[in-house]
Amino acid sequence: MPEPCQADLCYNRSRMGPPSESAVCNMTNHPSNPAATNARFHLSAWVAVLAALAYLCRNCVVVAEKTIRDDLGISEQQMAWILGPAFHWTYSIGQIPGGWLGERLGSRICLPVLSILSAVGMFVFVLPGTVILFCTGRITMAIAQAGMFPCAMHSLSRWHPQNERGIASGIMQAAMTSGSVMAAGLTASALQILTWRTTFAIFAIPAIVWGGLFYLWFRDDPSEHPSVNEAELARIHEGRPQLPSGTATHVPWRRILTSYAMWMICGQHFFRGAAYSWFTSWFATYLQETRHISQEKSGWLLTIPTLAMFVAALGAGGLSDWVLRRTGSLGIARKGVSVVGLVICAILVMWSATITDATWATCMIAVGSLFASFPGTCAYAVTMDVGGRHVGSVFSVMNTMGGLGAGLLTILVPPAREYVKQTPWLLSLCGNESWHVLPLLTAITYLIAALCWLCIPMKPIPLDDH
Repeated sequence: MPEPCQADLCYNRSRMGPPSESAVCNMTNHPSNPAATNARFHLSAWVAVLAALAYLCRNCVVVAEKTIRDDLGISEQQMAWILGPAFHWTYSIGQIPGGWLGERLGSRICLPVLSILSAVGMFVFVLPGTVILFCTGRITMAIAQAGMFPCAMHSLSRWHPQNERGIASGIMQAAMTSGSVMAAGLTASALQILTWRTTFAIFAIPAIVWGGLFYLWFRDDPSEHPSVNEAELARIHEGRPQLPSGTATHVPWRRILTSYAMWMICGQHFFRGAAYSWFTSWFATYLQETRHISQEKSGWLLTIPTLAMFVAALGAGGLSDWVLRRTGSLGIARKGVSVVGLVICAILVMWSATITDATWATCMIAVGSLFASFPGTCAYAVTMDVGGRHVGSVFSVMNTMGGLGAGLLTILVPPAREYVKQTPWLLSLCGNESWHVLPLLTAITYLIAALCWLCIPMKPIPLDDH
């Protein structure tokens, strides 16, 4: 028969703060209590679907780029501005307002609205008309997607305990990659039987359905969700400080923007974004010029690093959480995993430049990109570790810098190649091939990102005592 005090240890669902240690023990171990539900992983699945749909709609345009240009009668340079600055710069600028809005209104309102707004952007740029409509649609989609991921991270941090945040972040990153893969395959197949306008309109429909269903299912506070039982609620609050309930109404931007930890978090994301950009800009051309292969083969080889990133995103979060459970150290689990991954990647990328066979060189780069994906998942988890109730704002600042850094390598490569051609010792270092400056720049950028990781203090940013 249980002791009389057992009833007093039952957790009150109306409180947002964590139960006492003894109460957690009784709720999870006492035979009269049910096992914890898994609604928090259902949330991860909802977020994964949203991320996949967002990247499907974002990247499908690239596959149909030539068809769209011919249809709209625009030049390559005009299309470059639409696909590049019009989307990515708007996306970066929208990160901070999107994160603030998510914290103020909550994800239950913001995520459905943003998902539907992204679909509206798709519908706008498939309307028959001028290039102005097409550009307006892309900008609308960029604004919507800029707010999606800060809001999603805010919800994941409230619904997952600290030692599950790595796997939750990994699931979302893997979904982004799968969306990119689907964009290539589905668009190429659909364009064989449908117009590009019809294809993109079909791609937009699931985002509208997602928005309506998610609003019906989700609650900003897990204690208010009917599928979350007492044991799961105790699991969610395990190991975290007590946080005020509700949504944030004041964001301490001065503290966020002047925090040393925030600067280092932004630094690693800026340089990793710069290094990653070679896969979305010069990688195929690099293979064609240095390995003398066809455009078609270089396109297929590009999928190898992408698939490696997908696998890494699934495994990296689980690895980081496993290290955290084994060591109890956030520094080892987040910083250690990230630094090791970046250093190995830098070595393999440089090594690939010495391999003459295109397939083997790409496989070497793919293994490097696998290790480079570890800090991506850890970075998402770190924003939850240090951001407290302002994780959406912290994430949005970090992601803004990543978007700005994504154009760094693309801009530097042409002048860097010209400089290599005019510098004998540097040309010799690059194997008398100026294109090999690309893996050199990438490796150096990854190493700078690793240095930023080493400098991140693994403790919460003091944001709530204002």
